[in-house]
Amino acid sequence: MADMRAFREALSGWASGGGDSTASAPAGRLGVRTAVLVEGASDVAAVETLAIRRGRDLAGTGVCVVPMGGAMNVGRYAALLGPTGLGLRLVGLCDAGERRFYERALHRAGAADGAFFVCERDLEEELIRALGTARVEEVVRVEGDLRAWQTFVRQPAQHGRPPEQQMRRFLGTKKGRKIRYGHLLVDALTPEQTPAPLDGLLGCL
Repeated sequence: MADMRAFREALSGWASGGGDSTASAPAGRLGVRTAVLVEGASDVAAVETLAIRRGRDLAGTGVCVVPMGGAMNVGRYAALLGPTGLGLRLVGLCDAGERRFYERALHRAGAADGAFFVCERDLEEELIRALGTARVEEVVRVEGDLRAWQTFVRQPAQHGRPPEQQMRRFLGTKKGRKIRYGHLLVDALTPEQTPAPLDGLLGCL
């Protein structure tokens, strides 16, 4: 896992303008064959947690989940990692609003066999809907965030908003919270509750 993190860091440097050798060398050493393109670290947490729950060793099978620092970077990452770059198989997870960017990026990178799975709004919403707000609130309580949640929903801006939208917004109000709950909410799922985009993604790896 530490080696895969080092590959991600090297890849981030390459995507920012560094030389290709900074990423190609560790990719070859680790036997990376598939790159899963996701927007950020909370998506990485969710995908890797589900893989662990299903007994999947992603790193051991040459799969690296790559946080791109925003969906608008998908073109750059697809070019670097796909047939025009490292020659890896490309798989992705995106929000519905980003679908066209993924389609265009994979096409331009020549990744005709690339697959990506689409969340209706975003992954947090998918997880909240799958679990239900009562179960999510229980996870929040266990984590010691219940008081913060109760304070949040009393804010005037939250009055009248559906609980699912309130919870989704709450997860993004503090640095690191989305990453932490990306792990926790996936860990709280039963097998039958796994959102279709996550289920499809793991199924194709």
